[in-house]
Amino acid sequence: MSTYDSVFTEESATPVTRAVPLSHLSIELGHLYMEDFAAGPARLRAQFEAVRPWVAAAVQACADELGERPPRVSTCFLIDDYFTRFSTPRVVLADLIAAAAAAGLTIDYVARESGCAVSDGVDVATLVRQHLVAEPPQNDNGSRPPTAVSGWLSNGERSGQAPASAMAVPSPWQPPRQSAARHHSIFVDIELWNGPADQPRWSCPFLAAVWQLQRLGLIRHLGEPVGDPQPWDPADGSDDWSRMPAVVQLNAGAAPFRAYRTFSALAARFLPVELAVRTILSQVAVAASVAGPVRERAGAEGITLPDEVVDRIRYAFL
Repeated sequence: MSTYDSVFTEESATPVTRAVPLSHLSIELGHLYMEDFAAGPARLRAQFEAVRPWVAAAVQACADELGERPPRVSTCFLIDDYFTRFSTPRVVLADLIAAAAAAGLTIDYVARESGCAVSDGVDVATLVRQHLVAEPPQNDNGSRPPTAVSGWLSNGERSGQAPASAMAVPSPWQPPRQSAARHHSIFVDIELWNGPADQPRWSCPFLAAVWQLQRLGLIRHLGEPVGDPQPWDPADGSDDWSRMPAVVQLNAGAAPFRAYRTFSALAARFLPVELAVRTILSQVAVAASVAGPVRERAGAEGITLPDEVVDRIRYAFL
């Protein structure tokens, strides 16, 4: 996702978009927040036990689609170190690896949620924000500032009253209305960040949207991928979250971190967050220089990728 895509540059100045290795499927085994870790090893083991049958089903579905070719599948896990930092990478990763192994699962990659905000010195979240194309609501009267100013994104027309002229009878209240609603509206209004626009505190749904784009291999800065997985060295900064790479590779023989499609097995409490994620991603304009080659590579493998990013994402809510 290059910020150069929306401005004029000479052809020789346009950065070359570098491709990234892609699996057929990226399976997310869960998210870890402070309260989950504080609940102890039994909570982690229960998470992986619940996820295990869904992992098998997702792998089988991928294999069925590919036919005789073996699927390239990688697993990942996201740790919240953005809103709260707890324990240390050394302890948390050791507990995660042990809990997954007890359930017969392997974690290939672990990512920090802070890495969805800033990674490799790049403001990744702002890159994605610059590619938001908010839906223009019908009958917009300008009473609310645009997303770039307000930090709020919706999937339709918000409720309210149109401003009345002096001495005029106030217009009646209008309910919110979802764009392209089927029979009835399911309207959502999402806070993407709060605080000053130049120092935003990103919301969980927005960071989760960045996370999905990372897993789908659709983020670039000046043509280069951001947050490439790094081998995990427990001796290097293992007690400091800020020194841990955005994505660490735990399994040296793992398939690529990024993939054509993603599958996330999550606790049911994440359902509202993922509704917001899908709404955000439906209004992100991925650069053609990034999206096009991914579709072409998929086609060369006999895979037809949906044009819409959200249609490449699947879930199981436990």
